[in-house]
Amino acid sequence: MWLYDKKTQYPIDIKKPDPRMAVNILTQYGGPNGELAASLRYLSQRFSMPTKETRAILNDIGTEELAHLEMIGAMVHQLMDGVPPKELERLHVDTFYAVHGSGVFPSDSNGVPFTAAYIESMSDPIANLNEDLAAEQKARATYEYLLRMAEDPDVIEPLRFLREREVVHYQRFGEALRTVQEMKDRKKFY
Repeated sequence: MWLYDKKTQYPIDIKKPDPRMAVNILTQYGGPNGELAASLRYLSQRFSMPTKETRAILNDIGTEELAHLEMIGAMVHQLMDGVPPKELERLHVDTFYAVHGSGVFPSDSNGVPFTAAYIESMSDPIANLNEDLAAEQKARATYEYLLRMAEDPDVIEPLRFLREREVVHYQRFGEALRTVQEMKDRKKFY
């Protein structure tokens, strides 16, 4: 079921630390619109999908979101790596350091830890797919906000890649929603 190539889906090679950007990007690791929430949402919702095709879409995208979680974690780690605590204090990101050191922890950029409350999963596939469409748009918007703050091409390029994947996921969820709605019009399936 799993093929692990021991490389990220898109290469992460950040040469210049930037702790402020690291803390901002952290929201896509453990925030409400981030990759962890998306992955768990889709991998939970797949069980309510009425067809093999729609289950596969949620399974594939949920799995890809885990790959994106790995990318975000690598970015946060590389942006924080080797920055002395006094520099973190000067940049006003020392509160994160005081709790986690330079470790990657699932939280948003304000330090609010990840919670399962970010995940919505119902037995109604239409409700779930509409939730997923909205989730992908929120993630896309968050990546656009991050891109506006970024200056380093080593940060910008992976963020662009991730934003583009959110658009593709949105399109795939739209396909799944059309499939489920067409089935609903034909017969009662749930």
